[in-house]
Amino acid sequence: MKDSLDELFEKVMKVKIFVNRDILRPDYIPNDLPHRETQILRLAETLVPVLKKSRPSNVFIYGMTGTGKTAVTKYVLNRIDIEGRKKGISLNIAYINCRHDDTNYRVLANLCETINAKVPFTGLSISELFRRFVKALDTKDRIMFVVLDEVDALVKKSGDRVLYDLTRINNQLTNAKVAIIGITNDLNFTEYLDPRVRSSLGEEELVFPPYNAVELEDILKQRADKAFVEGAISPEVIKLCAAIAAKEHGDARRALDLLRVAGEIAEREGADRVVEEHVRKAQKELEKDRVVEVIRSMPFHSKLLILSIYLIEKEKGRGHTTGEIYEVYSNIVKNFGLEPLTQRRISDLINELDMLGIVNTKIVSRGRYGRSKIASLIVPYTHIKESLKEDPRMNSFL
Repeated sequence: MKDSLDELFEKVMKVKIFVNRDILRPDYIPNDLPHRETQILRLAETLVPVLKKSRPSNVFIYGMTGTGKTAVTKYVLNRIDIEGRKKGISLNIAYINCRHDDTNYRVLANLCETINAKVPFTGLSISELFRRFVKALDTKDRIMFVVLDEVDALVKKSGDRVLYDLTRINNQLTNAKVAIIGITNDLNFTEYLDPRVRSSLGEEELVFPPYNAVELEDILKQRADKAFVEGAISPEVIKLCAAIAAKEHGDARRALDLLRVAGEIAEREGADRVVEEHVRKAQKELEKDRVVEVIRSMPFHSKLLILSIYLIEKEKGRGHTTGEIYEVYSNIVKNFGLEPLTQRRISDLINELDMLGIVNTKIVSRGRYGRSKIASLIVPYTHIKESLKEDPRMNSFL
């Protein structure tokens, strides 16, 4: 007798939507990157001196999420690596996602691993780890590209010590050379940096503008032609995914996720064609996943701040001043046996939550009492609860 899983397996195997769904994933680098020709050429012009065995300038790349920064960087470096091999030039490319490797130790350990230098997982001082990296790197004549993606996450958590060391590493090298490529979504990131690091890291700067709806449509069509079975996707679906993503800062990653998840929903439902209804369902599913993942990855005090806003809104409705929120936050923190952050720091965290689209803030006039910042949650309470409930201490408040 067939059970429900057997029926599901049969249904999925009968439906043929995808040829290769991985083509719709953000980490897939196609052979052609539409509407980024200018940025590809600019980056290549900056890095091409490496083919003459000269150290290229450090590059700092800015742009919103999903504007092609990482894809263009990997594409250009891959082409340079291929050309370098033809000319007998020894290149090392270290790609580090600082959202995952978010401490100075992890970054340096990762760099050591790239050049096959064995170091312990923990236990060394940063100075000793850096010394070992320099010594191992300088054993041969080579040029190393260090790509620090989402570098703002590293600096905000661990400071700019490793950036300071890396931007001055060439003074300590005799044989090898190092060039750094920093990538960030935070347009104000350089404000966090020591001025000496800022000037050294940003020898060249490159800004990636958001994609518009027409450009996103071209990108989706190029990927969809290879990812889906012929006839499984309509131009209307591609247009809708592009339009939704264009409204959200021109995020190609968001557009690709929408298209892929819409196809997966169609597959689960046993449909042989992706329609606009599948895109709407995918939009709801991705919005929930995005909010939950963002909140789960936040520092503890940011989570406590969100919990505080949630609790005050549940009791008194939306729209409260920073001072009112801080009072609730302080009480919760004390229940945890911790010291609260300063009110100024909490105000900064509220601004960060506003940038992330979790709260909405506005300045209102209170007449002779001056002006106040009002904050309200703009994501569903169910998403907040799902994000925080994994911590049993917070779960008791929910």
